[in-house]
Amino acid sequence: MDRTDYASALRRDGARMAEAAVDLTARVAGCPEWDVAELLRHTGQVHRFWTRIADGSVTDPSDNVATASPADAELAGWLAKGVERCAATLERLDPELPRWTWSVQQNAGFIQRRMAQETAVHCWDALYAVGRDEPIERALAADGIDEFLHLFISGAPTADFPADGLHLHATDGPGEWLLRAVDGGWQVGTEHAKGAVAVRGSASDLLLLLWQRRSADQLEVFGTAEDLAAVLAPFVRN
Repeated sequence: MDRTDYASALRRDGARMAEAAVDLTARVAGCPEWDVAELLRHTGQVHRFWTRIADGSVTDPSDNVATASPADAELAGWLAKGVERCAATLERLDPELPRWTWSVQQNAGFIQRRMAQETAVHCWDALYAVGRDEPIERALAADGIDEFLHLFISGAPTADFPADGLHLHATDGPGEWLLRAVDGGWQVGTEHAKGAVAVRGSASDLLLLLWQRRSADQLEVFGTAEDLAAVLAPFVRN
């Protein structure tokens, strides 16, 4: 995916997310402490934060002051305005342009991808909260699995992480990933291989599993319960 794809995805899922404003009091299963109103406020603030980083107006994240969020009745429009500004800013930037990020990837390309992925998962959160269990678009979901495995697993593997690792297999198109513990760190491959645990499902469901929106029993799993717990442990939020 390129910067145009990411900007298009951001606009699409931002618009879909605003549709959840039909019930701002609905609870958000993926973020149990929030209702839809709080989820929209969070996402709108995230868009504004990274827009200022991306356009160069803020270079030190500690200087990035949160924008006041509006009343509930204005949330959908406020979110949409932030989505468009973010997408318009990101689609014109060279992905290699140096920018601060919290990641090892310190460029605009990280922000372009992250904003599309962040919005996709929170769009799913918002729609699911109001009774719409709709998949993340397949190509974006596959890209999100790759982003997650390369950038969101921190810390050293635990001693009980199985040597053969975790194999993820998308059933709705191309996409296989093998996560293994190697020399005290993590190794991600995209070859067809046999892991200690294999999980098969749509790219959307695999991504939602990694982000703890789907439980393993909602997908096709091969492996012992003990090995499954060990391979999923690195993804669990504290």
